Amino acid sequence: MDNLSFFKSCFKNEMASTFNLFKILSVDSLTHRSHANNRSVGEIMEHILCHVVDLDVILKQPVCDEALVYEIEDPAIAAEHLAQLWHVVDQSLDTITTEQWEQEPVELLLNGAPFVTLPRMQMMWFFFFDIIHHRGQLSTYVRPTGGKVPAIYGFSADSLAASAN
Repeated sequence: MDNLSFFKSCFKNEMASTFNLFKILSVDSLTHRSHANNRSVGEIMEHILCHVVDLDVILKQPVCDEALVYEIEDPAIAAEHLAQLWHVVDQSLDTITTEQWEQEPVELLLNGAPFVTLPRMQMMWFFFFDIIHHRGQLSTYVRPTGGKVPAIYGFSADSLAASAN
């Protein structure tokens, strides 16, 4: 399996876990943060959604000015947006060649300022791993906000207890 095929496989597998996590969060949880220096639930969700937008830009353009704003008012609606955006990226992945994936450089800008230039493949993995990282942060906020942790990589204590009933 080549790197592009592996990425496509990983990308498809991660969608359900991220979507399910978004779906179980409540509107009331959006402002929760574990510490004043930490992002809130809503800010983490926004960051993940922005990164999915960025993935599509990275696939189609030689320059990506990182998306930093994606307004969230309701986690259930954000989950639907996530699914739609994820589907767009999934479709864009099917249009790219191995050469474009491995060879073409993409420049990342932050607020219009150059940050780094990497081969498209590396930039995609960079953003993808960051999505997974922030999903992990988000999962730690579920119980403190009154939710049940869904299965992400196999059962969670909460999903295992639910399946036993």
